[in-house]
Amino acid sequence: MTNTSLSLHHIIRKSSLTENAPLLILMHGYGSDENDLFSFSSELPEELFIISVRAPYPMQPYGNAWYAINFDEAQGKWNDNEQAKESRDLIARFIDEAIAEYAVNKNNITLLGFSQGSILSYAVALTYPEKIKNIIALSGYVNKDILPEDINTRDYSNLDFYCSHGSVDQVIPVDWARQTAPFLKSLNIAYKYSEFPVGHGVAPQNFQELKNWLIKRI
Repeated sequence: MTNTSLSLHHIIRKSSLTENAPLLILMHGYGSDENDLFSFSSELPEELFIISVRAPYPMQPYGNAWYAINFDEAQGKWNDNEQAKESRDLIARFIDEAIAEYAVNKNNITLLGFSQGSILSYAVALTYPEKIKNIIALSGYVNKDILPEDINTRDYSNLDFYCSHGSVDQVIPVDWARQTAPFLKSLNIAYKYSEFPVGHGVAPQNFQELKNWLIKRI
């Protein structure tokens, strides 16, 4: 089911609950679309209200991005952090819209992001912690350039992270992901970090672990 009236194009799977459903928002990676992670939904608890969103920047010939990744001879590969911040704030606004539009529990919201969607999910949670409860960050890393400056004085006690990465990821080096755990620990944030012997993707055992983690928290 598709809804285009909110600020981000998205598809939904309704919950078995008619009110106060836990909400799961899926955020795809660079060059993909809302159908990518939606395949997870059939394997997840039926009480979850699932929204899979499409990133705002269309790419050629197909796919979408949360922000541009540019390849420049002088700078090498670099991210458009201003676009990333705009997408971060857009997701936060979309969460408010979804709460108003659907019969979901505003106090039980989980973000699940893959790759670029994972980078954004960290940024949304750490910028707007009051909006989020759980974060599942797959094959991503923390981009500190799109986080608020007063991060060390904020209260993140309500957040809980599940982070995973492929140990042979050829797109986002596993060394980047390994910096996540000490970073979250420094902010006194609850987290679980796992690695799996795969590349830039989600192994079946990875999916099973994140599913079990989520079930205990919804």
